[in-house]
Amino acid sequence: MLSHDELALLEAIRDSGSLSRAAARLGKAPSTISHAARQLEARFDALLFDRRRYRLQLTPAGQLLTQEATRLILDVARLTQRVKQVASGWEDRLHIVTDEILEFETLLPVIRAFDAMDSGVNLRITHEVLGGTWEALREGRTDLVVGATNEPPAMPHLRWFELGAMEWVFAVSPRHPLARASEPLQQNEVIRHRAVVVADSSRNVGRAYGVLSGQPTLAVPGMRAKVLAQRDGLGVGWLPRRRVTTLLKSGQLVEKRMADSREPNVLYVAWRSDHEGRALAWWLEQFRQPRLAKRLIQGLDMRDHAG
Repeated sequence: MLSHDELALLEAIRDSGSLSRAAARLGKAPSTISHAARQLEARFDALLFDRRRYRLQLTPAGQLLTQEATRLILDVARLTQRVKQVASGWEDRLHIVTDEILEFETLLPVIRAFDAMDSGVNLRITHEVLGGTWEALREGRTDLVVGATNEPPAMPHLRWFELGAMEWVFAVSPRHPLARASEPLQQNEVIRHRAVVVADSSRNVGRAYGVLSGQPTLAVPGMRAKVLAQRDGLGVGWLPRRRVTTLLKSGQLVEKRMADSREPNVLYVAWRSDHEGRALAWWLEQFRQPRLAKRLIQGLDMRDHAG
């Protein structure tokens, strides 16, 4: 490991190309710099400086030493900061999984507010779908889940609270045959038409909600894709009401009253109490705020995305 002075010497010679200019940069006598350079070569038993040309240069060995020493010094500085960070109660990193039904854009102001604290915590925000959200928490692949649907499963140290409820509307394209069907729609009529579903990301038991047994399906990667597919007449199904308000008003989607209505889904925030730190506590406090919870559940109207 090089000292800061030794690394500064290497960098000064590399950048200036001469002992005299390196000495001036470091505020030392040229003889002192020359002696230090030879000591460094003796220490590593390697030729670090090419003195054959007018311009003094680092040899490949000298370049490697400079690059790796810089990296190691930065790594030590980062490690020192991380140790202090964890010792003060902040996590080294925090992984948040949101259910895909929530939109990432709604979290941007919260991320900015978290960054403003300069905690040093590395954030990772990913999403799962349906059962995959709870599964990520059960398997220890995340610290916090947001927007998980269905009842919280049994797992050690699980803690949770309700984020709110999401309302649904059964909607079809005005070009779809069901758009002209009489209401309320019956199951035996809906089952003949393909349903658009968001694919469950669970590694174990995947599920599809709002689909009738035996109904053909088109599985898509997310809720935005599902809205667009139904808008284009590629299938039918339930959509978040607030997400498609403009599409319903403009006639790009048609709401159909169903004989069997769908109850609102309760969405949950959940975490494990055996992995609590200051960053997790801060995020939990944000999700308990009614204004943020409302914004997350309502999402962004598809007028901003549909084109």
